[in-house]
Amino acid sequence: MTDAVPVVHCTGVVKDYRGLRPLRLLDLQVSAGDRVVLGGIDVIGAEVVTNLINGATLPDQGEVRVFGQATHEITDGEAWLAALDHFGVVTARAVLLEGMTVRQNVALPLTIEIDPVPDALLPEVDALAAEAGIDAQWLDTLAHALPVPMRMRIHLARALALSPRLVLMEHPTAALEAQDRAAFADDVRRVADARGFTLVAVSQDREFARRVATRHLQLHPGTGALNPMALS
Repeated sequence: MTDAVPVVHCTGVVKDYRGLRPLRLLDLQVSAGDRVVLGGIDVIGAEVVTNLINGATLPDQGEVRVFGQATHEITDGEAWLAALDHFGVVTARAVLLEGMTVRQNVALPLTIEIDPVPDALLPEVDALAAEAGIDAQWLDTLAHALPVPMRMRIHLARALALSPRLVLMEHPTAALEAQDRAAFADDVRRVADARGFTLVAVSQDREFARRVATRHLQLHPGTGALNPMALS
């Protein structure tokens, strides 16, 4: 894939998800290194966006191309699973193991041997946690005892574990208090700056968009048009 080919290109996409109206994306282009925040999409719609981009589901109409390939062209299950390594997904839908520690939860994308985490993996796991903004004091805390900001940082750390080229986020700050939203947004921006990945986030949080995005787009649900929003 050359730099001229969008990382994500949705054209004429329509997907019925039993909402008030189908999800429509008339023309979404995301270039390498771009950080796009999409507003105007509800929680269920955000999951649909994730599944359309990672190829888990196909549009009813239109085409989704990711890394230059149309998702409907991936017909082999093993090829699709291999392609998932290019994605990191930050979503509260992902299950945390409530009786396991932060360290064990962060380790899950790297190994199924988490009780205990192998000594050889500890430096990598602890570095991932720190990168996501998790202080070392939380590493041995059981997930069920964590405040919401720490839970979201576990999702972020997991998303980073396999060095994704494209990170997808579903309303990442929706459950956070105002002061925690800003801190989480700053951590996302810091990690994105350092790693240089492409980001597509569905969020209604304008402060998150201001702190993180290179582009903030508001969906017109009836037409699927994406209207630019000011970042200042």
